[in-house]
Amino acid sequence: MAEGTQRRYEAPCPGCGAPVPFQSAQSTHAVCAYCHSSVVRQADALARLGRIADEFTDYSPLKIGATGQWRGKAFTLVGRLQLGNAAARWTEWQVVFDDQGLGSLSEDNGSFVFSVPRKVSGSLPAFKDWRVGRSHVLGGETFAVGAVTEASVLAAQGELSHLPEPGKVFGVVELRNDAGSVCSIDYASEPPAVWLGAQVPLDELQLAGLAGDSVRKDEGRHFNCPNCAARLEVKLETTKSMSCPSCDALIDLSAGIGGELKHAIQDEPVRPLIPLGTVGQLRGASWQVVGYQHRSGTEPGEDEVFAWQEYLLYNRKEGFQFLVDAEDGWSLVKPATGAPTVASGGKTATYLGKRYQLQYSYRAETQYVAGEFYWKVERGQVTENSDYASGQHLLSLEKSRDEWTWSVGERLDSATVAKAFKLDQKKDLFKRGDATPLSSDGWSVGKVVLFVVAVLIVVMLERGCDDCDPQVENCSSTSGRWGGGSYGGSSSGGWHK
Repeated sequence: MAEGTQRRYEAPCPGCGAPVPFQSAQSTHAVCAYCHSSVVRQADALARLGRIADEFTDYSPLKIGATGQWRGKAFTLVGRLQLGNAAARWTEWQVVFDDQGLGSLSEDNGSFVFSVPRKVSGSLPAFKDWRVGRSHVLGGETFAVGAVTEASVLAAQGELSHLPEPGKVFGVVELRNDAGSVCSIDYASEPPAVWLGAQVPLDELQLAGLAGDSVRKDEGRHFNCPNCAARLEVKLETTKSMSCPSCDALIDLSAGIGGELKHAIQDEPVRPLIPLGTVGQLRGASWQVVGYQHRSGTEPGEDEVFAWQEYLLYNRKEGFQFLVDAEDGWSLVKPATGAPTVASGGKTATYLGKRYQLQYSYRAETQYVAGEFYWKVERGQVTENSDYASGQHLLSLEKSRDEWTWSVGERLDSATVAKAFKLDQKKDLFKRGDATPLSSDGWSVGKVVLFVVAVLIVVMLERGCDDCDPQVENCSSTSGRWGGGSYGGSSSGGWHK
């Protein structure tokens, strides 16, 4: 912090005697860096509350002591909390501004949200009274309830303005609106703490003093597959599910390595067109393919099944995005921070000033999974989906009982995708609805012939899929309806603050 604005306080840890610093007068708790005692500040002394886990062995580019700028105000990262439940975990970084104000930099579906405390007049509903999908007016703004969940503290570091009792479960509610705002209500305290924020790219924060790119020592993240005993490595700290590359078993890691490793055998493994681990360049960033899903959908009142593929992409600073391979083309989508406003009847949705038209509504089911995922993935997971479009821009909603997840993105040309992942030699396998013979105006004899040939090829592929060689054919792109399909969603990964 700048010289002269910092009011630093330091006292010996009641557990080991090491100095425990406080940079903000509003910080009431801290975690000793030496013995990991959680302590509370009481006047000019510290009282020990107990010992708390320190499990932050991750790839985060952030670290305590890093400085930055937000809306012209300088700040320092002084602490962090890791929260979670059986389905997900997320990290909240404690921010202290030079003027001693508080802020929070938290993870949101692989992106980052910068929030500040928000005072609310009147009382808030009890946690049990919140319902996903309903509207709520807060501070003059209208929000949609995006998630209602329970969480507990898993780990903590540094200086904190609050520290919920470790292991104690408390409620958290997420509100979002079509301006991209996100409001978090934390029921760990009374009255509940309210934080209002918006998504922010890390580069805009002008961060200095970030963690290096060196490979971490991570021996504790290896284990043997519970089905075939093959040696496996978990590469992402946030991983909740992964598949075994040796036997294709889908393994549940939500209880943590060393806990009960539940697994399910996946028959008829599907080979992704873009291999796991491949690195590509899209939208000026480097993305690694870390996960893959094969999904299917059915529209209400119809028996016909259509299918699509989703590749989970990871970038250290940008977080997670999804590369979607559907019958009508490729698209790149990411979880939306806000929640679009849906018109009565659900035919249109508005987000960040853009209006989208409903294209499809359908039930989606996960059929096959490979790689690592930051949420708990299971075969047979079902969501209710709605896909909207505005030209090349896309919007998708996935609904489950406890969460509504929106994703926003845009279409990609198939040649762009093949080139991005250096698979130009297989570019014909990437062609979808964006490059069909009927994509131009007008008909010619040549186009009619090409169309007939294309239909015959589809029929042959459907009849001969059992003999498909994935080395030379795109066996993973099952055909459903011509020109339809889903470009949608984020595969509802559970709630991540």
